[in-house]
Amino acid sequence: MSTEELFQQLKHPNPHLRDQAMWELAENPDETTIPRLMSILDEADTTYRRAAVKTLGAIGHDTVPPLVDALLHSENVTVRGSAAKALAQVVINHPDVPLSTAGVQGLKTALNDPNPVVNIAVVMALGEIGTPVLDILIEALQTTDNPALAISLVSTLGAIGDERGVEVLTALIQDDAIDSYVRESATSALSRLEMTTKFQRREQ
Repeated sequence: MSTEELFQQLKHPNPHLRDQAMWELAENPDETTIPRLMSILDEADTTYRRAAVKTLGAIGHDTVPPLVDALLHSENVTVRGSAAKALAQVVINHPDVPLSTAGVQGLKTALNDPNPVVNIAVVMALGEIGTPVLDILIEALQTTDNPALAISLVSTLGAIGDERGVEVLTALIQDDAIDSYVRESATSALSRLEMTTKFQRREQ
């Protein structure tokens, strides 16, 4: 299939065909593949946009510089949110290669994005990286005055389950100055974590 046909197939209603096109494009990219996928990140067609996000993630670390650039500099909130999701996909698809310093710094900066679509997608991307970026997540939680972002950070720290994250959440629950919703979400994140840990112990 030609590149053009593969791009058309990314819009296909059948997810198997979309995935097939995604991997074909990811395995044989030419110099136009990444710029063209980047240009789809503001598509109104959600299926097409999500397919582009997944394909950028499948291509891997070569997509990080343009994604960080879009994440930090695009005027378009959909593009910024899609760029964050694509960075998460890079991490998920290529777990053996750590995200570059520029990638991590870009995500860290974008935690301050005023739009929840973006900053919550950024937290999810950092959550996929996990323990290596724990300090960034903890610092963001301790400095943000945005309750929605704080709740997202709390559940991510709970999901990572590192002891340092657990200590921060435990301290947060005991701090009366913290927003009550944030404290409640910390309580439930810790109880979920406790259940998972118990379950894993039983399985071992």
